Amino acid sequence: MKHTPLYENHQKLGARMVDFAGWAMPIQYTSINAEHLAVRQGVGVFDVSHMGEFWVRGPEALEFLQYVTLNDAARLKVGRAQYSMLPNANGGVVDDVYLYRTGEREYLMVVNAANIEKDFAHLAAIAPRYKVELEDASADWALLAVQGPQAEALLAGLVDVPLAEKRKNSVFEARLAGRPARLARTGYTGEDGFEVFVRPEDAPAVWEALLEAGAVPCGLGARDTLRLEAGFALYGHELTDETNPRCTPFAWVVKEHKEFLGKPALLAGDCRERLVGLVLERGVPRAGYTVLREGRPVGRVTSGTMSPVLRKGIALAYVEEAFAEEGTELLVEVRGKPYPARVVKPPFVPLGKK
Repeated sequence: MKHTPLYENHQKLGARMVDFAGWAMPIQYTSINAEHLAVRQGVGVFDVSHMGEFWVRGPEALEFLQYVTLNDAARLKVGRAQYSMLPNANGGVVDDVYLYRTGEREYLMVVNAANIEKDFAHLAAIAPRYKVELEDASADWALLAVQGPQAEALLAGLVDVPLAEKRKNSVFEARLAGRPARLARTGYTGEDGFEVFVRPEDAPAVWEALLEAGAVPCGLGARDTLRLEAGFALYGHELTDETNPRCTPFAWVVKEHKEFLGKPALLAGDCRERLVGLVLERGVPRAGYTVLREGRPVGRVTSGTMSPVLRKGIALAYVEEAFAEEGTELLVEVRGKPYPARVVKPPFVPLGKK
């Protein structure tokens, strides 16, 4: 298994480590519930150095990105970022990504750890048609996510730039704990926060400075329950090579006014199933569980958990379009027993604001 630059720091803290996409990653330090609530109520820090980073540079960088992503990259000014997806030729999704414009002809794309090789090969096959240089810089960065309503206050004492004026989706350079860093006001928790790119050799010192300032170390377990409460997708669950994003709450990413790879197939695809949120008063839904209506299977859970905030079961699930309307009463089969579930529109909890 590969190790992030913070592997020894996690070991010292007694983290429970798991194999995630070939990386030894902390699933939790104390409890998933406690770490989850630390982010909802205060501030937590995650090691997400396993994520991939690609540079896209050149005179046709924008034209290339307009073709290979679904969102409108032309709307990005230097210093701004956006959530996006990489479409395939068949109307499905190669990956969901975050795109940062760092220069006039320079962009940084952050991709999911499990898809680094797949994504780079996909983009590299298209790049020769454009005056563009593509570089896999995944090994050049450590990535920390500082998340929660107290994230700005905590970081303000460690950086040399005023954070209050930085809007959501801003990306900028700073010195953090005396080390050079690139910060973005982005995250995967539904709370305000910053993602921090630093050199691998600087990561341990930055991590320790964040903990000393009061950030709670959080593992991938809490990262997953937080993103699920926020209604965010996890690639391989809500999004796959076969899923049409127009059939999900993330359809807003698809900008139909521009050309992109697989556009005819994506727009022609019908939504026999739609991705919805489900809330259960009893029972804990899990990925793969069957969704029922009057005893008949009508869908499947893609992600599920016990919400630490609501203390109820929550899930994202694909269900037949006829049953996707908010308020529809369904059942989820939990270990062979059906439990009532109600269709809701994510997010499941109010999200933090900036």
